[in-house]
Amino acid sequence: MNAIFKGGIAALIPLVVFTAASISNKPANVSITSFQKDSTYSATGLFDANERPVLISKQFSFTEGPAADNKGNIYFTDQPNNAIWKYGTDGKLTLFSNNTGRSNGMYFDKKGNLLTCADKENQLWRFSADGKKSEVILNDLNGHKFNGPNDLWVDAKGGIYFTDPYYQRDYWTHKQSELDGEKVYYLAKGKTQAIVVCDKLQKPNGIAGTIDGKLLYVADIKANKTYKFNIEQDASLSNQHLFTEKGSDGITLDEKGNVYLTGGNGITIYDPEGEKIGVVAIPEPWTANVCFGGKDKNLLFITASKAVYIMQMKVKGSTKNASKQR
Repeated sequence: MNAIFKGGIAALIPLVVFTAASISNKPANVSITSFQKDSTYSATGLFDANERPVLISKQFSFTEGPAADNKGNIYFTDQPNNAIWKYGTDGKLTLFSNNTGRSNGMYFDKKGNLLTCADKENQLWRFSADGKKSEVILNDLNGHKFNGPNDLWVDAKGGIYFTDPYYQRDYWTHKQSELDGEKVYYLAKGKTQAIVVCDKLQKPNGIAGTIDGKLLYVADIKANKTYKFNIEQDASLSNQHLFTEKGSDGITLDEKGNVYLTGGNGITIYDPEGEKIGVVAIPEPWTANVCFGGKDKNLLFITASKAVYIMQMKVKGSTKNASKQR
């Protein structure tokens, strides 16, 4: 999540169910620009030429962290209101939890648990599939608070890669970091301490790995760059190299290996070689994050400022080990 959100009031939200009839379902006033390359990686091969994002709701304070379960239901956060919402494959919008530790980025593990970056106390949390149980799975780094875990991706082994930038929150009592930098970490399955896997970025933010588990993308939002790393057998990262001269708040990949980056201009799509192939403009001040979901995993779900949007795609998301496409 970008510094555009700096805090907000916590709110206890009553359980609300929105049926498909009560959701906007109107095409947004947006533009889509395609950069033709070839039939495999052109944006026109990713979605129909006349397809437009559809506004689902605009009732939130700041939306973030979309993740899809293995049925295609999509979960997202309204961080200022300390809430996680569910957009079901049935078109209903319901409250999943209103006690989330100010959750931000999220991802489902193989067992269907929802893992979240909870930066109220700068922790990682795990929710049961029904949202009735939650627990802290990572509390600190050798007794020091993390800066604020922001986004995460789970590998096939159940290990968690996560970014830890520092964004001062209004609800914190401390005014400075307890650590010596803003880094990328890895928490191995069953472990209680994370290890540093990258300390060479200014402000790591969005993060996502490839379906084969060999590559990891990390956005340095302060430097306005996104990097690609090789994932080694021991979970360490190697061969850091520039993917594109653009940072991002959130990242997702599709089944063709195309990379979707977010920010102030909506969603920018790159092919696996880092060439820009399309832009989906969203009429909101900030597009925070994006994932694939839906029954067929070909529904693009977009969190943007106070709103959430969907867009029908001709490709599916890239993940197989869990259920979220980030």
